[in-house]
Amino acid sequence: MADDRRQRGYAKGRAKREQILDEAIALFGEVGYRSASLREIAQRCGITHAGLQHHFPTKESLLLEVLKRRDEVDAARSGLGSVTGVELLRRLVELTLRNTEQPGIVELYCVLSSEATAPGHPAHGFFADRYTRTTSLIEEAFAETARSGALRAGVDPRVASQGVVALMDGLQVQWLLNRASVDMAAVLRAHIGEHLTVDF
Repeated sequence: MADDRRQRGYAKGRAKREQILDEAIALFGEVGYRSASLREIAQRCGITHAGLQHHFPTKESLLLEVLKRRDEVDAARSGLGSVTGVELLRRLVELTLRNTEQPGIVELYCVLSSEATAPGHPAHGFFADRYTRTTSLIEEAFAETARSGALRAGVDPRVASQGVVALMDGLQVQWLLNRASVDMAAVLRAHIGEHLTVDF
């Protein structure tokens, strides 16, 4: 009986933690990280500020979990982990298009990735690991296109992958500054397409 109660308590705690993350992602997306408050997130979740801090003691700890969750949601929605080669590159373009629906999250990533270059920043490790994983994923996609004969001669998969990541980041900044004149997905599609021998 005690074990059942304990299990129900754990499940309830996990559910509340998930709700906090969902509400934080939504609020960060709406108003940005700096303008969002823990009290507002707690209110949206129907708990007290102290109740929220039981799960996430600081705004920084919540931020790191939000970043991890956002990547997990994007990966699951786009299926990036289940494809490679040209199909993975296509899904990157689709992901970029979806990002235009979340300007607050895009701004959050742009600001934090820049701030996190400082080794002492709470998100430094997250972004360093994320860049390594993302670049490796895209490098493998280009390597697969090379093996299938779909990569243009002379294109180095490692260099191409670094260029794609840099382009994606730069496009986000340009888009935030002038959304009406920057089509991130179209520019990314055109750039990747220049590396390939197949229609993209």
